[in-house]
Amino acid sequence: MTDNTTEVMGPIDFVLLEFPYQEPTGETAGALLDLVERDIIRLYDVAAIRKGSDGSVTAVEIASVDPDGFGQFHGARSGLLGSDDIDEAAEAMEPGTIAVLIVYENRWAAPFVAAAMNAGGQLVASARIPAQDIIEALDSLETRA
Repeated sequence: MTDNTTEVMGPIDFVLLEFPYQEPTGETAGALLDLVERDIIRLYDVAAIRKGSDGSVTAVEIASVDPDGFGQFHGARSGLLGSDDIDEAAEAMEPGTIAVLIVYENRWAAPFVAAAMNAGGQLVASARIPAQDIIEALDSLETRA
């Protein structure tokens, strides 16, 4: 059974979106804002990272990245992200890029999580399959058909 004093949450995820050669446009941030406004996700952290062509890493103030887009998420800081997380994210980046690191809760899943917990269920495994992997697998299946 669930403890009624504890809020049931959806899974917490992160994404690192890398933008080559230039800063992102408002389109990406607009799609993120739509998810927040429809209460599909809850933002915990939004951070920007620039990786120089020489491999140097700089945390960038989010308000200066696409001010009309991601700049609107200025102040989205929960404290979950630390400098070690920024460093680890930067390792995945290509030189000469800027990236936005987003930590969010999947709010849509909270009612499902609550129902499972109320029924005595518990999560025993979880994994995320990257969208690009699914697209490639489906394309491969289509070519075989």
